[in-house]
Amino acid sequence: MSHKLSEFVARSATSLPEALSLLAEPADADRGPWRPLAGGTDLMVTLAAGTLPVGRYVDIWPLDELRGITVTDESVEIGALTTYTDIRLHPLLAKEFPLLGLAAKETGAIAIQNRGTLGGNIANASPAADTPPALLAYDAELELLSRSGPRTVPYSRFHSGYKQMDRRPDELITKVRLKRTPSDAPGHTVHYYRKVGTRAAQAISKVCFAAFARVEGHRLLNVRLGLGSVAPIPLRCTRTESVLLSAPLDEPLIRRAEATLAYEISPIDDVRSTSPYRRRVTLNLLREMLSRCQVRSDST
Repeated sequence: MSHKLSEFVARSATSLPEALSLLAEPADADRGPWRPLAGGTDLMVTLAAGTLPVGRYVDIWPLDELRGITVTDESVEIGALTTYTDIRLHPLLAKEFPLLGLAAKETGAIAIQNRGTLGGNIANASPAADTPPALLAYDAELELLSRSGPRTVPYSRFHSGYKQMDRRPDELITKVRLKRTPSDAPGHTVHYYRKVGTRAAQAISKVCFAAFARVEGHRLLNVRLGLGSVAPIPLRCTRTESVLLSAPLDEPLIRRAEATLAYEISPIDDVRSTSPYRRRVTLNLLREMLSRCQVRSDST
């Protein structure tokens, strides 16, 4: 049901403490709690479609302290309001975390990339979003902040169900933290990202597959798999990862991994695709990713 704009309440925060104070207010009987509004690229779609719930929205876009990319020897911290364009153009991210740049490039048109934010993509909690699989592959952490202080949540445990997440109404996602790999770490790295959609660009994914691996000899020293559009939430496939770490990378192991991944995902039929198609494509992408790992292992 469509709603009149006069039914909504919006307020632009001028500081982070002001935003946190609003979020900490008790829920209104008619409009519920204050909800954060970042770039607005997802919210405006639902507003135009008439499906945006009537509520109170606090605009956090003016808060520059939630923007920017900070690099230390151990990690990279990305502010929640950092845009896809900022991510796509950052040289260190392109070198050490290239899957994020690929995901940012896949997200909408240039106008969306200039306005859409990493924190907003996470908080929107769509299982078809482009950046979550990359964040899962890189074992990202989220920092959430309320008036009570900050807390850290592993991103792999942030989503608990469809559109459900480990964020209290009084909290903001403030930053995403990625751990850097030491330069003397053994083996060779493999970064893999594929988005399968109806079109080559500006499409919602039928399947999104991201992986990070370290290969030495014919074994995987480390592997993390992040998938989108194959479950109610962005999915970290830890069972399949365990199988891949259990033995040398050969055809029998690949088949075991495919069987495990087929069990681990739960794709559905919807307007974009079918469950059998999504399952088959996911297994094909796993095999393609592992073939790249085999190439890297042959080069060691």
